[in-house]
Amino acid sequence: MKGRIKPGSRAGLARGALATAIVLAISSSAWAQQASSEEAPVLEAVTVTAQKRSENLQKVPISIQVLGTEQLDELHVTDFQDIATQFPSVSFQRLGEVPSNFQVYMRGVASGGDGNHSGPLPTVGVYVDEQPVTTIRGAIDLHPYDIQRVEALAGPQGTLYGASSQAGTIRIITNKPDASGFAAGYGLELNSISDGGTGHVAEGFINLPISENAAIRLVGWDRDDAGYIDNVFGERTFPTSGITIDNADRAQDDFNYSNTTGARAALQIDLNDNWTITPSVITQRQDINGSFGVDPDVGELETTQFYPQTAEDRWTQSALTVQGRIGNFDVTYAYAHLDRDLDTESDYSDYAYWYDTLFGYGTYFYDDNGDLINPSQYIQSANGYKKQSHELRIASPAENRLRFVAGVFWQDQDNDIQERYRVDGLADSLSVTGWEDTIWLTRQQRQDKDQAFFGEVSFDFTDRLTATAGMRFFEVDNSLRGYFGFNDGYVSNPTYGEGACNTQNLPPYPNAPCEVFNKSVQENDSIGKFNLSYQLNDDVMVYGTWSEGYRPGGINRRGTLDPYVSDYLTNWELGWKSRWADGRLTFNGAVFEQSWDDFQFAILGQNGLTEIKNANQARIRGIEADISWAATYNLRLSGGVALYDAELSENYCGFTDANGKPETDCAAPLAPQGTRLPITADFKGNLTARYTFDVGSFEAHVQGQLLHEGERSTDLRTAERAILGDLDAYTLFDLTAGFGRGNWDVDFYIKNVFDERAELSRFTQCAEAVCGDQAYTVVARPR
Repeated sequence: MKGRIKPGSRAGLARGALATAIVLAISSSAWAQQASSEEAPVLEAVTVTAQKRSENLQKVPISIQVLGTEQLDELHVTDFQDIATQFPSVSFQRLGEVPSNFQVYMRGVASGGDGNHSGPLPTVGVYVDEQPVTTIRGAIDLHPYDIQRVEALAGPQGTLYGASSQAGTIRIITNKPDASGFAAGYGLELNSISDGGTGHVAEGFINLPISENAAIRLVGWDRDDAGYIDNVFGERTFPTSGITIDNADRAQDDFNYSNTTGARAALQIDLNDNWTITPSVITQRQDINGSFGVDPDVGELETTQFYPQTAEDRWTQSALTVQGRIGNFDVTYAYAHLDRDLDTESDYSDYAYWYDTLFGYGTYFYDDNGDLINPSQYIQSANGYKKQSHELRIASPAENRLRFVAGVFWQDQDNDIQERYRVDGLADSLSVTGWEDTIWLTRQQRQDKDQAFFGEVSFDFTDRLTATAGMRFFEVDNSLRGYFGFNDGYVSNPTYGEGACNTQNLPPYPNAPCEVFNKSVQENDSIGKFNLSYQLNDDVMVYGTWSEGYRPGGINRRGTLDPYVSDYLTNWELGWKSRWADGRLTFNGAVFEQSWDDFQFAILGQNGLTEIKNANQARIRGIEADISWAATYNLRLSGGVALYDAELSENYCGFTDANGKPETDCAAPLAPQGTRLPITADFKGNLTARYTFDVGSFEAHVQGQLLHEGERSTDLRTAERAILGDLDAYTLFDLTAGFGRGNWDVDFYIKNVFDERAELSRFTQCAEAVCGDQAYTVVARPR
């Protein structure tokens, strides 16, 4: 059970010595009571900026769902996974053992295996305000406090949002400084996990006017997430040497715990009636211990890990937004600089054990005396990400019959990669030169650059019929250079590692034996969009959309492999937005079909290295719908569903033809036509009911939420899927009750009331064909 105390009321709704962090429990972002008891409850209008101008959600002809300030608090959203759970169109997968390493997918556009530092770029873009925060490895896990709303835009958003918005975009909009009055608030939480530890959350904000036209907003948070997985004692004997190891020094109950600390500061200055400047900075540090994968062969919430499992994820984003008007035109400039350092330690001993068991791997590992040693590997990684982006755009008046948004965009991403695979006591003759006890070293620099011109034009043929057309012209220049491989005393191969350094005249590379390769890929192309919307009446709109999205190609981490090319998503969609029952009910939805051409597919290849290939074509069909209903003054219902049919429309053979295109004609495809795409369920949905009532002078509430996600496959390839198995369907139920008065409230809530072991993802430490008998499952947090 959790308790939360949040004195105050959300800034902007109340002013005084102490305004609040959260709207009173009886209020909601989705509906409001009227002043007179004779009037019916109605749903409030929700304003979004999905099309880069402020608009009423019900008038925006795209599939979009929104979580407002109050909903985020009522649903006790504390991290990105909680956000993803609330949107049926969004799928979320933690990759491997580090919780900060995750990928977000939308509308079934998922091939699985993404998220490696040298993997494909994400298919879903994540923005904080005007700035993109999606790194090469995936999205950052921002603690969602003092957030105005979260928008989930389903389907290709490439014309306005670019390369990493192929399948959709998620926008996190923060509360801005407000010079009209002082406001402050805080929240405190204590929580406990069944069969686990205890955690807490402390968070607060202050909005401080510093003049009539300037204010600063300061936000801070500290969150301890308790562990619930036990690292139990275990032993392992390597067949070749007979050496036995154990984890007596690392066995620990509830060892998968974490701490997240961060702050945000924003300054807003109204230079005059037309121009505003808003510099801001967000910083966060997340320290993680333990693995979040359980081993069913060991126990229900147990695993046996022999080496350190830690992560330190530090990032800072500095941003500047300038907004103003030139004549009747709105002008926006947005700059952002993201600096992220992710240092991890990972147990890789399964790789050593299974390769020794199957191939006698342990014979090749000895010390300086020639004696066989424990061949277990563990990985020490230090990855640095830097990202800069600039966007300048202009928008004509929204009330014009002919109106447009146009702009330019430039982005540069750098990833400094260091992956050190260690074996304690390894002979110097086997270690990478200059790196003691290191059997394999990756030292590489990846750079992804893109620039674009974009625009959308809308024309009102009548006061009910509107057409919108958009284009984005882009150029991409992606490169990867550096070293990867063994010492040639272990493996002498003239194409990589020190074997290449010693047989070719290769240039030096910082902190590595040499630069084994330096490759780049350049592309330029365009994508488009066309939308036709018709307002049947003031409350009902229907629309049709054709749109495209893309994801740039790149260079494989194993530099001897061919580059992979861009993949493209084409979307055909029919949707509707509607209000009924005198504004008490909204019902929105869309049906669509998408074609995903030459999609990028990442696998663990030789030596456990990620390999990316283009995997032909997939077809995705789906239906999405959401509903909100103010049933009475006291009862509010909301829910959403997504149904998908996502499958290969051509064979995946695993190799390319003479022209570099994916081959489809093969006797034994790795995944035949009709194979279901992994990760996304055929059905995902949620239903929430909230009832408010008075108890004396207190305002009280109860709330229940039901979440369901269907069965999901774990891999695209038939053989690997058979090894890993499918992820079972699950249903979670959350319950909340609370009360408040004035500017404070208290919530008691239970997540996962029935303590369901919901399977979220599954992984192995090496290729499934080798390590498949040692698979780990990431499960939902217990009750």
